[in-house]
Amino acid sequence: MLVEKMEKRRVHNAGSSDSKAFKEECEREFLTQSGVRIMLREALMKLLETRPEEPITFLANHFHSLVLNSEGGGGDQGQMQQSVVNRAMWHLRVAHPSQRAAFNNSVGIAYDILLTNGRKKKPGLNGRMYSDLLKRICNEGRIPENISGSLLKKIQCREHEAVPFEIFRYSMLTCFIFLEYLSKSSSLFETLSDSKKADKRLCEIVLETLEDALQASNLSIPASYLEAGSKLGPDRLALEMNKLLINHKPASFMQKGEFLQKAAALFIEKVKSIS
Repeated sequence: MLVEKMEKRRVHNAGSSDSKAFKEECEREFLTQSGVRIMLREALMKLLETRPEEPITFLANHFHSLVLNSEGGGGDQGQMQQSVVNRAMWHLRVAHPSQRAAFNNSVGIAYDILLTNGRKKKPGLNGRMYSDLLKRICNEGRIPENISGSLLKKIQCREHEAVPFEIFRYSMLTCFIFLEYLSKSSSLFETLSDSKKADKRLCEIVLETLEDALQASNLSIPASYLEAGSKLGPDRLALEMNKLLINHKPASFMQKGEFLQKAAALFIEKVKSIS
């Protein structure tokens, strides 16, 4: 009799455990498909960044704004999509690529936001929205079209093509490192000259040294690319300039735009095409 009671209790406990696990799985699935998990995580990140004096009021206003955007987007799909892209862009700007774990986390949140696109569930991120996001990153980074176009050709997808997360992460990382790289290249040129042109031979020497630095870089390790420009600091530039200026008079010059275009080409050459 005692053994029988113990067996019934064990079966009951096992059933309760399975029921509890099933319930928890259903709850997690609901939070994911409804987009609530993403919204809550996004709200908490904004709260921590802003640190308002009235946190509850801040959260209430935040969710109220989301509701208004959602209702307004019902009649204007373009406006709704723009709101979704704005939210994704906010997260992409949160962490610097050199902060690898934090940047990957931000990219993951941005991808989830674009994946749902304001709906409860969506099959995947399409190439059109993905490409529009890449163009926006380049435009906001003030990259000339003749430079950004060469980069985008390597990392864009077809409009109706589904974009998996690994492709999305690689492209976001590439774009933001490229922005940083061009900024460093611009600073290098300004070190060479205080005008919009500099000695062509000196520019060529700097570009050659920059190319050598890039050859030893790895895109999967953002710091290696970001350090490529840093290797040409003031001391190194002064050494190269001293070598050049000995018995040398500038015969020709290179414009800043041409210098940046050549520097960008060195970077883009190392970018792996996703097509």
